[in-house]
Amino acid sequence: MNHIRLENISKIYNASNAQAQSALALLAEGMDSIAVKAQTGYSVGLYDINLAIKAGELHCIMGLSGSGKSTLIRHLNRLIDPTIGKIWVDTAMDAHTNIIDDISSKTMPSTAINILELDDKALQQYRQQTVSMVFQHFGLVPHMTIIQNVAYGLRVREMSTTERHDIARHWLNEVGLPNLEHSYPDELSGGMQQRVGLARALATDTPILLMDEAFSALDPLIRAQLQDQLLELQARLHKTIVFITHDIDEAVKVGQRISILNGGRLVQTGTPSELRLNPVNDYVAQFMTAKAK
Repeated sequence: MNHIRLENISKIYNASNAQAQSALALLAEGMDSIAVKAQTGYSVGLYDINLAIKAGELHCIMGLSGSGKSTLIRHLNRLIDPTIGKIWVDTAMDAHTNIIDDISSKTMPSTAINILELDDKALQQYRQQTVSMVFQHFGLVPHMTIIQNVAYGLRVREMSTTERHDIARHWLNEVGLPNLEHSYPDELSGGMQQRVGLARALATDTPILLMDEAFSALDPLIRAQLQDQLLELQARLHKTIVFITHDIDEAVKVGQRISILNGGRLVQTGTPSELRLNPVNDYVAQFMTAKAK
């Protein structure tokens, strides 16, 4: 069953509707994003993205710098709105669902909503209850203790301090950081701070977890440890995780499926073995060859 579906999503930056339509027309004719930028002056974030992400799936979005991967993930919590298109999310999906069925299915359940139609109040509720995010640069509040940082997303739910700190303490233990609740972010290493960021996202118990280059700023050994920990947690929690990376080794290690972007376009989606054995073009083949080496 699909949990998230992007339908004909395009994003043209810093353009009026008429200007964006002219850029989209050039893209539809086959012009690439660099040429469109040169001719129109408008940057292409994404073009005609159609992508279904399954419930309980760890789905990697990857590509080189400027390919559109961070633009894409920021659409899923509406930090960015598209120029055109729809984003369907099944907000009734249970956080612990593990339904990975027919990958070719393009349908959405009847409980799915187009999040682009949410008003401010509904969008706030969506961000509190449906989707959470782990950022590349941790995003911790420096004057808050670690337990306060982890519990931050629970404050708006009118929980007592004791209740939200109990939940935060649980997730600190889960990510391997017991007995650090009274420390401050600047007292922790980069890897430990990212574990706090992961604990904070998990504490809200949202069914969708967005991870934007979450491990890319870390040393290789710490990065590998966090990848292992994420896989161990996912085996128990069955979240729907959208994981952004520019590293094919990381994508192959953690992703059940991988979507490869290039110049704002979705080039190919498949399992690691599908991409390796049946690349749709040389761009995909080069990525997978680099992994093989």
